[in-house]
Amino acid sequence: MSDRFLLAEPLPVETPPVEQGRLFHNADDAVAALTRLYDTSVDFLLHSFDTVLKDGSADRRYRAFYPEIALTTTGHTRIDSRLSFGFVSGPGHYATTITRPDLFGDYLHKQIEQLIHNHGQPLRIGHSDTPIPLHFAFPEGTYVDGAQAERLGMPLRDIFDVPDLAATDDRIVNGNFEPAPGEAWPLAPFTAQRVDYSLARLSHYTATSPRHFQNFVLFTNYQFYIDEFAAMARGFMAEGGHGYASFVEPGNVVTPAGETVAGSGVAPARLPQMPAYHLTRADGSGITMVNIGVGPSNAKTITDHVAVLRPHAWLMLGHCAGLRNTQALGDYVLAHAYVREDHVLDADLPVWVPVPPLAEVQVALEKAVADVTGLEGYDLKRIMRTGTVATIDNRNWELRDQKEPVERLSKSRAIALDMESATIAANGYRFRVPYGTLLCVSDKPLHGELKLPGMATDFYKRQVAQHLEIGIRAMQSLAEMPHEKLHSRKLRSFFETAFQ
Repeated sequence: MSDRFLLAEPLPVETPPVEQGRLFHNADDAVAALTRLYDTSVDFLLHSFDTVLKDGSADRRYRAFYPEIALTTTGHTRIDSRLSFGFVSGPGHYATTITRPDLFGDYLHKQIEQLIHNHGQPLRIGHSDTPIPLHFAFPEGTYVDGAQAERLGMPLRDIFDVPDLAATDDRIVNGNFEPAPGEAWPLAPFTAQRVDYSLARLSHYTATSPRHFQNFVLFTNYQFYIDEFAAMARGFMAEGGHGYASFVEPGNVVTPAGETVAGSGVAPARLPQMPAYHLTRADGSGITMVNIGVGPSNAKTITDHVAVLRPHAWLMLGHCAGLRNTQALGDYVLAHAYVREDHVLDADLPVWVPVPPLAEVQVALEKAVADVTGLEGYDLKRIMRTGTVATIDNRNWELRDQKEPVERLSKSRAIALDMESATIAANGYRFRVPYGTLLCVSDKPLHGELKLPGMATDFYKRQVAQHLEIGIRAMQSLAEMPHEKLHSRKLRSFFETAFQ
C-alpha cells in the first residue's frame, strides 16, 4: 500500500498533573483551590507556547484543563422560598467549569457560600475534561507575533487547543440545554469557555479591561451622556472621589481619587465601537457607562458580553421619539412594557415572551426622578409618563406609509419609540440581570416636532446633565439594596442554575 494512504499517527499529548477533585466545606478554601488549579493550567500553556516558539518543536500536543466545581445531591432540600439563587432544583449531579478566579473571586465566593449553606454538603473541586484554548490563556493585552507562529511549519491548532465555537453557546441561559447521558446538569449560566470568549470581546469593543467593569451598568445611545459622565467623574476624582476609588477611561486610563491626571494607561488613537467608562469602587459597586451607539444589534452585542460578568443591574438612559401629543421635548419615559420589533433576539427569546417590569428597579427610577426634579405624586406626571416603549430596527421608519406602523403603535399603547431599549431589557430578562429603562423625549415625529441642529444642541445642554444625575441616583439606590432582594425571582424559569 502506498505511504500516501497511511494515516499519520496522532501526536502524543502532554498535560500538567490532573487533579480529579477534593471536597471543600467552605468558600475560602474552595476559591483558593480554583485559583491554584487555574493558574497551574495557564502557566503550563504559556510555558509550553514559549518553548514551542523558541525551539520550533511540534512533536507533541499541549493541553491543560479548566477547573470545575461539582455538587451531587441525592434528595430534595427545603430552601428559603424567597431566594432567587444559591440552590439546585432537585437530586442529581451538577457541575460547571470555571475561568479567571482572579476576576470572579468575590462572585465565586458568594455563590459557593450560598450553595454549601443551603444544601449542607461540600462541593467537589478538581480539573474538568474541558481544555483551555491557548487564546484564552494569554494575559490581557498580550501581543503575539504571528510571524513566529507561522515558522512552526504546522497549524497552531494542531499543537494547542483553540476556541471551540460548537461548545461556546447560550443553551443554558436560553433554557434548551439537554445533558448527554452521564453529563452533569449546569451549576452556572455560562461555561468557562463562553465567559472567556466574552471577556475577550469586551476588551475589543470597549477598550477597557473587564476587571474595571462595575456591578451597575448604564447604557446610552448618545455621546453627550458620556461627555457629561466623564466630566462629572473627573470632578469627583479631583474632589477626593465622592466615595469612588478611581475613574477609568478607554485604554485603561486610570485617574485615582484625589488626582486630576491619570496615573496609568494609554488612551487609544481612536475610540472603539462601544467605549466604556467606569467609576470604580473596591467592592465593584460603582457605575460603568457604555456608549452603545445606535441600533438593536449593538445593544444585543454588548449585553451578550457584559452578562458574563453577572452585574447586579443595567439601565438604559437615552433619547426617544415621543408618540403622544401631550408629551413635550425633555419629558421622561419610564418603560413598564416593550413592543419588541428589534428582531435580533427572535431566535433566542421569542417575541411572545413578556418582559415584565421589575418593581425594585421601577421604584428606584421613579424616586430618582422625583428627587432630582423636586416633583412628586401627581405633579410628577407633568414631566414623566410610565408606559410602553416600542423598539424597532428601522431608524427611518417615518419614511414609510404611516398608516400601518401608527396603527400598531396605537394598539400597543406605546408612548415612546427607540432602537435599543427593548433589546437591553429583553437580554436582561434572558440573562437574569435586573433591567430598566428611563428615556428622554428628544423629538415628536408624529406631530411635526423634529430636532434641528441648534435646537438639538440647546436641548442636550439643558437635559442631559439632569437625566444622567437621575440614572446615577437610581443606581446608587439599587447598590444599597441587599444582593438577594435585587435579584428577582421573576427572572427564574422552571429550571435554573444555582449560580446567579
